[in-house]
Amino acid sequence: MITGFPGLLTTTVFLPAAGALIILLLLRGDRNVRWFAALIGMADLALAVLVFLGFDRTDGAARFQLLDRFDWIASQAINASYFLGIDGLSAPLVLLTGLLGFCAVLASWHITTRVKEYFVWLLLLQTAVMGVFTSLDLLLFFLFWELELLPMYMLIVTWGTGRKEYSAMKFLIFTIMGSAAMLVAIVAVFISPDVGTFDMTQLLEPGSMLNSANVVLPLGLLFWLFFVAFAIKLPTWPLHTWLPDAHTDAPTAASVMLAGVMLKMGGYGLLRINVGMFPEQTYVFAWILMGLGVISVLYGGVVTLRQTDLKRLIAYSSVSHMGLVLVGIGSVGIVAGEVTTTGLNGAAMQLFTHGTVTGLLFLSVGLIYERTHTRYIPDLGGLANRMPLVAVAFLIAGFASLGLPGLSGFVSEILVFFGAFAAFPWLTALAVLGIILAAGYILWMVQLTMFGPRREQFDSIPDASFVEGVPLVLMIIAIVGVGIYPSVLTDVFKSGLEPMVAAINDAINNQLAAGR
Repeated sequence: MITGFPGLLTTTVFLPAAGALIILLLLRGDRNVRWFAALIGMADLALAVLVFLGFDRTDGAARFQLLDRFDWIASQAINASYFLGIDGLSAPLVLLTGLLGFCAVLASWHITTRVKEYFVWLLLLQTAVMGVFTSLDLLLFFLFWELELLPMYMLIVTWGTGRKEYSAMKFLIFTIMGSAAMLVAIVAVFISPDVGTFDMTQLLEPGSMLNSANVVLPLGLLFWLFFVAFAIKLPTWPLHTWLPDAHTDAPTAASVMLAGVMLKMGGYGLLRINVGMFPEQTYVFAWILMGLGVISVLYGGVVTLRQTDLKRLIAYSSVSHMGLVLVGIGSVGIVAGEVTTTGLNGAAMQLFTHGTVTGLLFLSVGLIYERTHTRYIPDLGGLANRMPLVAVAFLIAGFASLGLPGLSGFVSEILVFFGAFAAFPWLTALAVLGIILAAGYILWMVQLTMFGPRREQFDSIPDASFVEGVPLVLMIIAIVGVGIYPSVLTDVFKSGLEPMVAAINDAINNQLAAGR
């Protein structure tokens, strides 16, 4: 564990924002802005790697590590802290954000209009997402959650395509609706007589004050208020309709960040707050979560089969694949025996693996669109001969998305299914059908795009340049590396999930003891 670098987590979170401020106030010239943004992205990736490697997963190590804390709003009415820290759940997601943030900067090399503004918003977005994954104060968590709205809105509405104003506003409205529900829940938790704190480390303790009967709102209602906020961001059927529009009309880098890390904010919130703070309610409502997850998997898969736009196809596939996160969480509804970490580990792994897989898919689609000026699948074909590096990246990402063994997507899916089958075997069997649907639309997309009939108008298009190839290679390394050696992540996630599973098992035992 790294102990000689105080403020490491704060530096990792706020370095992109500091870079954005320097770009805004000091830098001139588009070329200087691009290279400086790339330097900031690379430095933040290095810090994210340091944070991940610095997490001590050995037995007896503290649950939350690399803590940065000081009083922020110290008053009788509001007692909030600037409180950052990581555990086994958040450390891999910090690494994911650093990786995708750097790749998003390199994927933006083609931007030529309002370059300074563009990179300012992109770097601010990275800070906001980093803050969500590291906040251990509920109020600070909410502020970082809200901070990401403005950068993403501006990226879509200014540099997007198609119905960009409509898509950006739809994204904003849906997310604000969820944020309103979350704010009500946070306030209700804080003002409860037996709580009076935003400290998540206290609220996550087994037998914490949240289990007291003296809470302003019923715990079940608090659970669902938080759930709505996170389900919109995940996104879960039927709260998913903002996602295809936002993805289709967003610029490439915004799509990478949206699919790669912003959707993961929803899954992280479900695991950190719904499962962590409300273990008994998670167990009681597990069958509902499982049902919503299965619907999302199947609905997303069926609708994806009907898409002919590359970005829209990947967007709807995300609805299907993120439904597996709910399926994994539903594994806690086991009827007999004790809950294990298997299903929850699969849900957490799905957050990381889906981030890299869809990030690589959107990077590849962005390069295809820049050269062919179309995303309409029937108009494409024979691109593998002209763009071999992009074709390899597209194939690896597609195969990982459909769960090919040896790639990262297989690891998360098999853990989800093993964990969920013990709780809901028939619902899990239905969810497995989503893999069959994924094989259909992925293979159809790859065949028509890369290996279909040769199009003469594409004979002169170039492959990815060096700058464009770097993020492709980084993503491929992450997908193949985790697929071959998954314990590099599963062991870390397990250390963060074990306290949650212990709390759920305690809640089950308490219910059995009470004769319920």
